[in-house]
Amino acid sequence: MSLTNLVGISLEKVTPDAAAIGRLLSAAKRNIADAHVREISAENRFDAAYKAIMQLANAALQANGFRTLTSKPGHHMTMIQTLSQTVGLDRQTVIVLDALRKQRNVADYSGDIVPASAVEECVSHAAALLETVAGWLKVKKPELL
Repeated sequence: MSLTNLVGISLEKVTPDAAAIGRLLSAAKRNIADAHVREISAENRFDAAYKAIMQLANAALQANGFRTLTSKPGHHMTMIQTLSQTVGLDRQTVIVLDALRKQRNVADYSGDIVPASAVEECVSHAAALLETVAGWLKVKKPELL
């Protein structure tokens, strides 16, 4: 399904805004830096890395002229699952990012401990996604940087 087909269901059209995208990229960088701070809990490190992933997915969507309808359930899932269409992310990475989303939900809503391995995976994927989104923007949408 194309992004345009999701308008009104889970997305809305927006005009890409370089300043908004810049703020999202800066926020993601700060969250990735925070996720590397080993003196804070695994849960907070995971949350910071996951938040960076969401900010990057949001920046990718907005650069393509879309934004999720946050009034509808599933907007985090939509942001992750559209990464293959927005920046060409491979299917396997999208599956991993979606698994991290599910891990975040379990931790947030049940209070479960986040394993160190999940923290490291989330931090690693957030940093890799930053490179992917920034690289895509540089090549495909340099006017937004």
